[in-house]
Amino acid sequence: DHAHGPRHQFGWPCAARAMGGHVIHIAVEPLGQPLHQTVFRARQIDTCHADLGESQFPGPRLYPDDDVLSNELIAGGHLPIVETHATCRWRDENDTAVFARNLAACPALRDAFIELQGELGAGKTTFVRHLLRALGITGRVKSPTYAVVEPHEAPDGLAIFHFDCYRFNDPQEWDDAGFRDIFIGPGLKLVEWPDNARSRLPPCDIAIHIETMIDDTRTVTLHANTPRGIVLLAAATS
Repeated sequence: DHAHGPRHQFGWPCAARAMGGHVIHIAVEPLGQPLHQTVFRARQIDTCHADLGESQFPGPRLYPDDDVLSNELIAGGHLPIVETHATCRWRDENDTAVFARNLAACPALRDAFIELQGELGAGKTTFVRHLLRALGITGRVKSPTYAVVEPHEAPDGLAIFHFDCYRFNDPQEWDDAGFRDIFIGPGLKLVEWPDNARSRLPPCDIAIHIETMIDDTRTVTLHANTPRGIVLLAAATS
């Protein structure tokens, strides 16, 4: 993740393996709950199972201007169960690439704000490189540690802003540079070390935390905070 760190942070073989994981979230009884509230129930799924990884939001969309989100009541007058928290494991860099391709194929990724969390060397920038490649970005993808943000444009015109706030410590710099305008405008926003700019950042759609394990695999925890984030979570773990 650091500009002076190794270019490849995964010392894994490239043999493809399936990702494994589970989803955990809180249990709230639906009794007496208004129909406009989301129902959460305890559930565990294997993220390798394609049928369980698909979005569970068929029908009308949640917001009039977003075709990838929806809000249809299921039979019996209850909202569908939605997954807001998932964990999976990257056994090698190929798993990282598969995860990135799944996200890149999801229409909800456009205009999303994704936080990337984890210690130095966890693989945040490596993941961003794979995601940008999956979105059609060619050429060298460098870490914006000193520039704070590195802009990109995908072949389909999608604007992508890769932030690295590792060295960020001046909130006034954020305002003077016009970064706030980026977050209220269109485009995909990817932010490493978001806690260093927490006072200036809006809530993210999904947070991805990457943890290095003793066997050099990565445990990846995802938290969806918005309807868009829920769709991205389902796509990433499918």
